[in-house]
Amino acid sequence: MKALTANRLTDGEVVFWNQGRWVERFADAELFAEPGPGETAEGHAKAQPTVVVEPYLIDLIEAGELWAPLSYRERLRALGPTNRLDHGKQVEGGDVVEALQHASGAARSTGRVNLIKRK
Repeated sequence: MKALTANRLTDGEVVFWNQGRWVERFADAELFAEPGPGETAEGHAKAQPTVVVEPYLIDLIEAGELWAPLSYRERLRALGPTNRLDHGKQVEGGDVVEALQHASGAARSTGRVNLIKRK
């Protein structure tokens, strides 16, 4: 399972792809079970250089009954600043935030590795 992420160009906010538009919450992200649709979405996202910066697919793992990014880096990006629990996206709480906070795995997402290799 994968999700598509990037940073919004106007303010640097971490965003996730959902059926042709960018959303700020990982809970609202479109999840891709097959590589084809995810790669197609990534292609559409890369055609938006005035909207987002460096879109890439991230690997997901099961976290209870939900999904969470495999890499620690991507979980931090999805939660927002985590130096204090009273700000950032984790303030909203809920099942998805719980899954993000308790997921494990430290591997890099293959999409991020591919992005680094291209540079």
